Amino acid sequence: MTGSAWESLIPLVLIVLVFWIFVVRPARRRQIATAAMQSKLRVGAEVLLTSGIYGRVNSLDEENLQLAVAPGVTLKVHRQAVMNVVDSDHLDSGSEPDESSQGDR
Repeated sequence: MTGSAWESLIPLVLIVLVFWIFVVRPARRRQIATAAMQSKLRVGAEVLLTSGIYGRVNSLDEENLQLAVAPGVTLKVHRQAVMNVVDSDHLDSGSEPDESSQGDR
């Protein structure tokens, strides 16, 4: 190949490199972190599903878990539906209005 052929490949190589740095690497890191979080789930943990449902883990096996979403209501969901483990303070504070956001009524 001549020098001009190599020079024409440089922009293509740079585009692929930038795509890998800004898209592939962060996605892979998120995937690894999510898989680690899902594998560390324990009974009693407060979780948020990808559908936006909050609940407490009642029991779990290798693929599924039983999630209590209300008194007497239990859902069977796949582990991969768990998006995040949340603290119980977040759930409690979400049900009551914040006094600072009430304004002067």
